[in-house]
Amino acid sequence: MYAEEDYLMLSGIQHFAFCRRQWAMIHIEQQWADNYRTTAGELMHKKAHDEGSFEKRGNILTIRGMRISSRELGLSGQCDVVEFHQDQNGVSLFGYDGKWNPVPVEYKRGAPKENNADELQLCAQAVCLEEMFQIDIKEGYLYYGENRRRSHVEFTDTLRDEVKKAANEMHDLFQKGYTPKVKPSKKCKACSLEKLCVPKLQKAVKVRTYIEQGIKDNT
Repeated sequence: MYAEEDYLMLSGIQHFAFCRRQWAMIHIEQQWADNYRTTAGELMHKKAHDEGSFEKRGNILTIRGMRISSRELGLSGQCDVVEFHQDQNGVSLFGYDGKWNPVPVEYKRGAPKENNADELQLCAQAVCLEEMFQIDIKEGYLYYGENRRRSHVEFTDTLRDEVKKAANEMHDLFQKGYTPKVKPSKKCKACSLEKLCVPKLQKAVKVRTYIEQGIKDNT
């Protein structure tokens, strides 16, 4: 269990899954740079994060910008949307009759990714909601702006284990203040921090190695 003062940003788990160096540069070194993707994504989330907004349609209660946290993961943040579906096996909500089952919905600007970074972020939200409401959450949804469709996500044991492992690694790196190196790949072109990271230099010889080799060559 983590103390509240040690909580990290839940949204960072998506950065971490995409690239550990990117996550460290943002969350440890406090570096940031925008590009088209980040700007478009921010605009989408501003629409989704109408904090404290409630909307009830039929058997579904929608809450936007809900603040969440988990002592187990040591993470905190906000859900874009949490839909509470009326369900006799759900939980009680103040001011509303019946029982309700929480279902997290995360909004993404682009299309489904090749990796499972988005699924990890959504699953981390579910773990927070489970801890807060003391209920099991089996599924959630990712809404992608590019195709304007929802993608169903099942919170399997495998996905949950990946979330816990990632959270523990994030805390370990944060406590050490360590920024990992990166292996340059095509995904670097999509990163807004490419010019700050300069991934090609990761292949360069270390200064110490260069000096030691120079001394050796001249002796």
